[in-house]
Amino acid sequence: MNFNFLSPVSDLVLAHNELLSPQALGRKIKIHSEQYGIPDLESVSIAIIGVLENRNDVNYIGEAFRLDEIRKSFYGLFPGSWNTTVADLGDIEKGESVDDTYFALREVISILIKKNVIPVILGGSQDLTYANYRAYDELIPMVNIVNIDAKFNLGDSTKPIKNNSFVGKIILDQPYNLFNYSTIGYQTYFNSQEEIDLMESLYFESYRLGGVSKDITIVEPVLRDANIVSVDLTSVKSAALSLNQKYSPNGLDGKEICAIARYAGISNKVTSFGIYEYKPSKDDDMTSMLISQMLWYFIEGVNFRVKDDDFSDDKNYQKFITLVESQELVFYKSNKTGRWWIEIPFLSEVNNKLKRHTLLPCMHQDYLDACDNKVPDRWYKALQKNSV
Repeated sequence: MNFNFLSPVSDLVLAHNELLSPQALGRKIKIHSEQYGIPDLESVSIAIIGVLENRNDVNYIGEAFRLDEIRKSFYGLFPGSWNTTVADLGDIEKGESVDDTYFALREVISILIKKNVIPVILGGSQDLTYANYRAYDELIPMVNIVNIDAKFNLGDSTKPIKNNSFVGKIILDQPYNLFNYSTIGYQTYFNSQEEIDLMESLYFESYRLGGVSKDITIVEPVLRDANIVSVDLTSVKSAALSLNQKYSPNGLDGKEICAIARYAGISNKVTSFGIYEYKPSKDDDMTSMLISQMLWYFIEGVNFRVKDDDFSDDKNYQKFITLVESQELVFYKSNKTGRWWIEIPFLSEVNNKLKRHTLLPCMHQDYLDACDNKVPDRWYKALQKNSV
């Protein structure tokens, strides 16, 4: 296994870990150390990887950073009643060039996913999401990305990749594997009208901060459908963060970002999760503790995953059919979890990307809306994307 790219967790963190309660998370997870090397991944479900790369940050001025404070906070938490084994594989250091770092991250993510281990990336700049996406080139044909962010990060794809323009590269670089891109928690005043229009014209989904704060459950279906979830810490309001991390007085609060992390964990499709734009400061406790709690909730979610999307046996689900504007909409409700799906019809006349009836996660409210003759927005966008 090519894990040569990973450097071990620092002795400082390991010494701190020795002083923790035997029940603490840090004493229960497998850790890559100088002394013992990379742990065996046999029973591991989740692997944490730090990536110390921030050179493509538009505001980069040469500063380096470490992830020691996050690890100390995370190791000090207590696990839930989990049967999920976690490993901390240490850090990918900056490569000679940023492309070298991307290559290393791609390789590590690809190896882990093939071993059915979910990589959790703790990163510098969010353009690392591009390397995460490229790791899927040989894994699955189409990829869904969900970005928790105040901005869309579409940017100008003709210019070199940066942390505020990496999505443009994902959309336009070959091979074209992106099926859906969704942004949760965007704030309109941080996005140009051109970017907002482009999101609409590509039938991508976006959830405004106000809507998410009003009802956090609206983001569950889109996270249930994601392969990659990428969190930009600037989406969190500054009151919940340390000095260097503060970005906007408005944003998701601590409870909301942890609920989103749990939804990402509980999704059967999410196979990688990243937290980016970490900027340490002297009063670092708030940010490192928030990131630790997000990690905790993600692991909690993974631990409670339920395979509820097998519709081959009709004992597992109920089926509902409604008529909206002379269009038959077919809904499925899982008997195990009560979660809902809607069927996207197969368009035989189109060179269809999916080649089969596809079930799109949705909410009970979408079914109620359909009964009121309203076409669900997610269904409409997925159908349009499928017809392109």
